[in-house]
Amino acid sequence: MLRRPALALAPAAWLLLAGLLRGNEVGAARANKHKPWLEPTYHGIVTENDNTVLLDPPLIALDKDAPLRFAESFEVTVTAEGEICGFKIHGQNVPFDAVVVDKSTGEGQLRSKEKLDCELQKDYTFAIQAYDCGRGPGGSAGAKKSHKATVHIQVNDVNEYAPVFKEKSYQATAVEGRRHESILRVEAVDADCSPQFSQICSYEIVTPNVPFTVDKDGYIKNTEKLKYGKEHQYKLTVTAYDCGKKRAAEDVLVKISVKPACTPGWQGWSDRVEYEPGTGALALFPSLHLETCDEPVVSVQATVELETSHIGKGCDRDTYSEKSLHRLCGAAAGTAELLPSPSGPLNWTVGLPTDNGHDSDQVFEFNGTQAVRVPDGVVSVDPNEPFTVSVWMRHGPFGRRKETILCSSDRTDMNRHHYSLFLHGCRFIFLLRQDPSAEKKYKPAEFHWKLTQVCDEEWHHYVLNVDIPTVTLYVDGVPHEPFSVTEDHPLHPSRIETQLVVGACWQGGDLHMTQFFRGDLAGLTIRSGKLTDKKVIDCLYTCKEGLDLPVPEDGGRGVKIQANPSQSVLTLEGEDVGEVEKALQHVAYLNSRQFPTPGIRRLRLTSVVRCGNEAACVAVPPVDGSVVVLQPEEPKISLSGVHHFARAASEFESSEGVFLFPELRIISTITREVEPDGEGDEDPTVQESLVSEEIVHDLDTCQVTVEGEELNPEQESLEVDAARLQPKGMEVSHSDLGVTFTGVDSMASYEEALRLLRYRNWHSRSLLDRKFKLICSELNGRYVSNEFQVEVNVIHTANPVEHASHMAAQPQFVHPEHRSFVDLSGHNLANPHPFAVVPSTATVVIVVCVSFLVFMIILGVFRIRAAHQRAVRDQDAGKENEMDWDDSALTITVNPMETYEDQRSEEEEEEEEEEESEDGEEEDDVTSAESESSEEEEGEHGDPRTGNRQQQLEWDDSTLSY
Repeated sequence: MLRRPALALAPAAWLLLAGLLRGNEVGAARANKHKPWLEPTYHGIVTENDNTVLLDPPLIALDKDAPLRFAESFEVTVTAEGEICGFKIHGQNVPFDAVVVDKSTGEGQLRSKEKLDCELQKDYTFAIQAYDCGRGPGGSAGAKKSHKATVHIQVNDVNEYAPVFKEKSYQATAVEGRRHESILRVEAVDADCSPQFSQICSYEIVTPNVPFTVDKDGYIKNTEKLKYGKEHQYKLTVTAYDCGKKRAAEDVLVKISVKPACTPGWQGWSDRVEYEPGTGALALFPSLHLETCDEPVVSVQATVELETSHIGKGCDRDTYSEKSLHRLCGAAAGTAELLPSPSGPLNWTVGLPTDNGHDSDQVFEFNGTQAVRVPDGVVSVDPNEPFTVSVWMRHGPFGRRKETILCSSDRTDMNRHHYSLFLHGCRFIFLLRQDPSAEKKYKPAEFHWKLTQVCDEEWHHYVLNVDIPTVTLYVDGVPHEPFSVTEDHPLHPSRIETQLVVGACWQGGDLHMTQFFRGDLAGLTIRSGKLTDKKVIDCLYTCKEGLDLPVPEDGGRGVKIQANPSQSVLTLEGEDVGEVEKALQHVAYLNSRQFPTPGIRRLRLTSVVRCGNEAACVAVPPVDGSVVVLQPEEPKISLSGVHHFARAASEFESSEGVFLFPELRIISTITREVEPDGEGDEDPTVQESLVSEEIVHDLDTCQVTVEGEELNPEQESLEVDAARLQPKGMEVSHSDLGVTFTGVDSMASYEEALRLLRYRNWHSRSLLDRKFKLICSELNGRYVSNEFQVEVNVIHTANPVEHASHMAAQPQFVHPEHRSFVDLSGHNLANPHPFAVVPSTATVVIVVCVSFLVFMIILGVFRIRAAHQRAVRDQDAGKENEMDWDDSALTITVNPMETYEDQRSEEEEEEEEEEESEDGEEEDDVTSAESESSEEEEGEHGDPRTGNRQQQLEWDDSTLSY
């Protein structure tokens, strides 16, 4: 193999080649090969009033592309690839900028873009990145960036805020003659962010020559014993300094009152106590203490009074109807209520002014010009039989005229009073004249009581037990005997009817009212045939709220306790002050109602302290406070069930009838505010949530009202099995408007009772539907449910038609299509179509035509069969029994209307309508029974042309053999 000889180059060529090589080396040196470099972490400090950040270490970016300085014989040129062109800060809302101080050395500096506030933010953390000025190969842009370095900057505080006191002024009391360790404490705060400037290092009393000093924590004490006679009150000016020696922007005023050495009295009590319904007994004085000033006390008598006269009828009681309250207290049935809440048939009190009757009892007001007539039949009183009159009364301004509460007198012709209850001054008088049939001799007729309760303008409960010749009056549960009894003859016989009036007396001879009552009445009832027991009377009067004193286990020994019947006054007496204090600490307020009447009840504590000489040696001032009963959470009574259903007419006409509320559901709920659960600091963005809870309480009334026309007693009624309601204590009253269930009982009992309510209509042929409305309430209308409406539809069905001839009966070899009747009695139709109740006219016509067509087919089949039988007999008369025609598999289609060509088009149209009717029947749930009913009605009142056509198509069947 031959080798190519080396080229021989001239010296000039060598110089040129060296220059080219050197040029390539310079180009390679200018290439941007390396990234700038920063320290991984920087820490800086900046002051609030400065914008320059001091970094450690300093902000310097290095780049390996920077030129190297060789020996002096070489020329070095600084290139852009080794310079630092800038810094970039990464982060959100960073108030800093980074600037390049020297590009060649890479030195930079951080500066704040805006004024910094240490109180808003004490430190900042962000990332910084450097980039050089180099370019890529070929001169393209290719600046390189360094890695991201972390920068931590702390803002130094400046003492720019002065201390500020938490309160605008301070007040305290110091007992004279004592050196107090601390009377009160003043406290200031500083808004600076650093501990150096935000801490309060000292306080100073600016006011000179005062016997007080303050320490570095703000506690003020006296430097000498104070004297009440020298100065009643001291006024001091106090200032504060922070640790930067900056004084408070505004000094604070401190008032120190000097209290005499000892003042006897009750201490540690609150003048306002809030009672939440349903929480049981609430202690009124849990920290009560009696200051006796070291007197030799031998006995203490304390009386706690609860003022409730402005609540209801003297205190908080159940607001059910008076009849329901009698039943709850155990009274026998038969109570007639003369002042009922106006509703339904009990509407004779609708014209009387009343209170709202919502939160408390309903009270009827009589201003001396008003009275109400009680309808006949509400109550009947027989003087020969025992009876009871009960009433709540608050008599108005004192007067000397007679004022009648209740009066039964002649309706016309004469002014005789048969029985009456009236007032004359402060006297309570009851009049009862004997029946004309009684013996003609004097008998007690007028009973007088002289009572202070009649004239004190307060609520009182009066019960009269009348059993001639004895009449007993109970006032607030306490029996009173009459101080005067007047006798009189029986009334003369007459046929004049009587008129019962409340609030006045009717003068039948003059035909006007007289002796009007002024005041308030409530719960006026008469119960005939029986007297009221003392136990029932006490139950009717007993308050549902009052003072309660449970026997303490660790105290109360040797303390005598007395209480009035209404539990509004409690008296405690004992020799040991400590034991009396412990007993008073257990005195509590209790309201046993589930939904009490909200409002304020005044509270007062009075005391008598006796010393060794049995005299009242220590004057203890009374304590006045109040119990605030909060508004109870209002229950929401909800009625639910089936709102719409349909039943067959036969069910309405049956003895059972139709149950209106078979699936009724009664529930009651309350809505509570529930605070969010959480540990640690609460999140201010989280709000309280509302939670609905189901509760159980009683109902006292449920009223079922018919909508539209009133009930017609001659053809319809609402019925319920009264025997099943008697154990529940309910009563049912009927009227043309509906039915009313009354009596206090549970929601479950009312559910069961209402599910037994049936509607009957024994003339339902013309009835299409009936609508009813149900409303239930609690506490005599205080809480009312929603209106639950029920609509019942009547499904009319036809009875089977009895055929006059067995020829019309279907033979065995004809198998028509039967539509089974769908029994809707067990199904609820939420949205029934109107055609589901009454078929339309078009449907009736179509059904009649189809029925006629089927009838003609049957007649044709019979005729063919008869003709065939005659032919068989002619051919083989002797084998008639053996050759019986087997027609079990025979299918014959006969069109008896072939000869009537002019009616073909009409029949085809009817068949098309029949197909449409069948589709409509599937949608509208029209049963075959309804079609038969429609056919029957059409036969009675239909088109006479149908009957004529049938007569024209009638065949002569006189020769047919059967």
